[in-house]
Amino acid sequence: MTENAWNYRPSFNYAVGTDLTGYKVEAVDGSIGKVDKHSEEVDDAYIVVDTGVWIFGKEVLLPANTVSRIDAEDKRIHLDLSRAQIENAPEFHREKHLDEIAYRDQVAAYYGHTGGAGPL
Repeated sequence: MTENAWNYRPSFNYAVGTDLTGYKVEAVDGSIGKVDKHSEEVDDAYIVVDTGVWIFGKEVLLPANTVSRIDAEDKRIHLDLSRAQIENAPEFHREKHLDEIAYRDQVAAYYGHTGGAGPL
């Protein structure tokens, strides 16, 4: 893939202004947690997922381009990633990594996208 990781896919209509906080997040093979924080900024869109007990209460940063669809009625976000892919992603610490461009590039590369993180 060569799309910018930090933008939602043009193939579905993300409704700008939708508060995704609390939406359940589904990998292709099961639930991974709930959205704790999100950004919809152009070239800086992402979701932070609280994995709860699944990965011992950790959070993961997922670029917007990993979202395959959003079901607003059911308040669910669907990813085209497996639970194993998410579990093995670069470790995320919000206070350290959220605004770090090098970390963002590492995450984008892990998920097979170009970095392209805009100004933070």
